[in-house]
Amino acid sequence: MDVFEAISKRRSIRKYKDTPVDDEKLEIILEAARIAPSAGNRQEWKFIIVKNKETREKLVEAANGQKFVAEAPVIIVACATESKRVMPCGQYAYTVDLSIAVSFMILEATEQGLGTCWLGAYDEEKVRNILNIPERIRVPAIFTVGYADEDPHQRPRKHLSEIISSEKYETP
Repeated sequence: MDVFEAISKRRSIRKYKDTPVDDEKLEIILEAARIAPSAGNRQEWKFIIVKNKETREKLVEAANGQKFVAEAPVIIVACATESKRVMPCGQYAYTVDLSIAVSFMILEATEQGLGTCWLGAYDEEKVRNILNIPERIRVPAIFTVGYADEDPHQRPRKHLSEIISSEKYETP
């Protein structure tokens, strides 16, 4: 599978088989994060791998009651070890860096035949409390990993002409 194929095949999976994720596959997914680019190559991140069923069940409440979170055999919590640094472009480095790393991991999971779902609905403070994450550490991303027990259709996407401008910003 090439990168574009992984991008095309990736879906948000919310139904998982009750099958553990092979450690070798998980290690390759984590390696994708390790080698991902970051601003100034600072790699100001830590990834918490959650496999324990009781902990996954506790994370359901922190994830606004999304039950599939506990059904996934692995949850990966992306933590920013430094959250104050702003890049010259005005963006917080941690949000960009961890978005890149998580995207790399999700694409590698797809390559490994696994499904994922990047969570956008969760209470950061509850996640911190459950996983003993210090107050100064931000949690910009969480995603589930496992063998998909569903095959959702691709959701509609806008046409390129709706999202691309040439040379300057243009309003349609």
